[in-house]
Amino acid sequence: MPPQIDLKARIQNALAQCAHGDLLTNALALFAALGYRSDKQIRLPDNTARGFLAEFGDERFNAANALTDEWRSIDLVLQLTDTEINHTAQRALFDSHGVDRSNYQSYLIFAIELAGAAYARTALAKITREVNKLFAMPALILFKHGNTLTLSVIDRRLHKRDETKDVLEKVTLIKDIRLANPHRAHIEILHDLSLPKLSDDYTLSNFTTFHDAWRAVLDTSELNKKFFRELANWFYWAQAHVSFPSGAGKNQAERNATALIRLITRLIFTWFIQEKDLVPPALFDEKQVSQLLADFAPARDTYYRAILQNLFFGTLNTEMGARAFRHEPKAGQRADDFMTHNRYRYKSYFANPDAWLALTRDIPFLNGGLFECLDKEVERDGKHELLRVDGFSDHPANELNVPNYLFFTDENDPRYFKARDNAQLNEVFGAKNKKYQVRGLVRLLHRYKFTIDENTPLEQEVALDPELLGKVFENLLAAYNPETGVTARKQTGSFYTPREIVNYMVDEALMAYLETQLKDPKGFRKPLGSKLRRLFAYTDEPHPFDARETAALIEAIDNLKLLDPACGSGAFPMGALHKLVLILHKLDPDNARWKAKQIAKASEIPDTTVRERVVADIEQSFNRNALDYGRKLYLIE
Repeated sequence: MPPQIDLKARIQNALAQCAHGDLLTNALALFAALGYRSDKQIRLPDNTARGFLAEFGDERFNAANALTDEWRSIDLVLQLTDTEINHTAQRALFDSHGVDRSNYQSYLIFAIELAGAAYARTALAKITREVNKLFAMPALILFKHGNTLTLSVIDRRLHKRDETKDVLEKVTLIKDIRLANPHRAHIEILHDLSLPKLSDDYTLSNFTTFHDAWRAVLDTSELNKKFFRELANWFYWAQAHVSFPSGAGKNQAERNATALIRLITRLIFTWFIQEKDLVPPALFDEKQVSQLLADFAPARDTYYRAILQNLFFGTLNTEMGARAFRHEPKAGQRADDFMTHNRYRYKSYFANPDAWLALTRDIPFLNGGLFECLDKEVERDGKHELLRVDGFSDHPANELNVPNYLFFTDENDPRYFKARDNAQLNEVFGAKNKKYQVRGLVRLLHRYKFTIDENTPLEQEVALDPELLGKVFENLLAAYNPETGVTARKQTGSFYTPREIVNYMVDEALMAYLETQLKDPKGFRKPLGSKLRRLFAYTDEPHPFDARETAALIEAIDNLKLLDPACGSGAFPMGALHKLVLILHKLDPDNARWKAKQIAKASEIPDTTVRERVVADIEQSFNRNALDYGRKLYLIE
């Protein structure tokens, strides 16, 4: 077995062992599988939250934020220092015992077992921050919750001996690693973090270079770039292997490119909602798809037509309860619903059409333009003509052809990826004699972990988040017409704004609005700018406003109207929503004032029945959900 595969197998076995037994023992075994062994340990006589705080705690620690009531155990697994990192071959790495609390250039690794089965990213990040308040060096935490592990890594300024200047920065999480059947992407990330792999890829001369290597592996921007490189390879390869209807334009290369961009965008969006368990994974599982379809031969185009088109148009764009196969007329009869796009097509492609209906019955209706079929009837010179763009039709003359191998082929399968494809990609990317790795689109997506939670400056998950859609859409649009140099982006006015700029725009817009609301004649102290900056910061620092200013800010937020006239992916309004939730959390931690605002407005409803129902809904929204639920709901409303 090649060393790389052997290492991944050891990691997977170590994860499986974590399902049973003592967490400290299993954590030591997992880090040993990753190449990290150390005698620098402390075994707490009492490994509960109480014992941990007795050993390390001080007044800076916020037990409520740390959810200590839910800690089943906490153990100090090991300390990583230069000694452990600068190893040679298999010699003993250690020359001392016990943790060195004065060594700022080190990692402390803790293992915490939590009582609950699942935790939000923010909750785990808060625990990580609270634990890190107690140490001068970064404390990494391996959480066990339910049948999963999460590795939480904090990025903080190293070498700061003055604790007042030490800053707890971004928390990065490898979240919800399944113990029994880990996601392939999680195994890949853990493999890349292993000491043997880091030693191959980076020069690890001291702890600082080691810290930088970990940061590079966990950098989500690099993950996005890697994904897009693979996706771009597939996009340019697929252009030469597909055929879309001529209704999208006379230039075949151009219509193939634009149709593939639509396909990619629709499929990636679907992949994200699959993360919410809203779309059954069976639709993207090769074995189960082969049982659904009567003919799943690689060169046929049954997957795109019967599975994806029916999913996009007949399911996601059709109300639940109204989904059915279109009426198929008898011989000699003319169909009367051939342009009705909320009916399933390709019934004969299914081995069992009823199985398809059962699979898609509970998929939600999204009611969005992304999944609207672009085939339509137009009138030209007094005549009705069909304009086929998507080609959602089971007519034998349908020009559409998107072969199954484009979705499920192994990388560089010689049956489908020819020498001419390498030549084509070399021409596209301006390279010479380079060989490319290309795998089927569904296989490619399976290699990456997706999350529906957008990353923030304060916390991020090592996964592809919804911001990816904007990046993919713009990057592909920007490049699809190389012959004329006129990009689709310029033609359509579609521009993706990077998150850093969105965050800046959100802060400046909200800052200008709130400053306006707090200006005299209300008589508030100045300057407001620096105080608002502190309020906007992703930190646990208390806000600097007095009671009157706080009430005015909450009133201003309640009256706020926000408009994004060029709304594309929704990055600006979503960014503003996240920032306003943060601000309300600081100004009104228990939601007392925010809830009172909503009830006060509802109390003005003249109809008694309606008023009582609305007030009851408000009470339920705040009392039966997490704190952020009520903030988000009434900010959006």
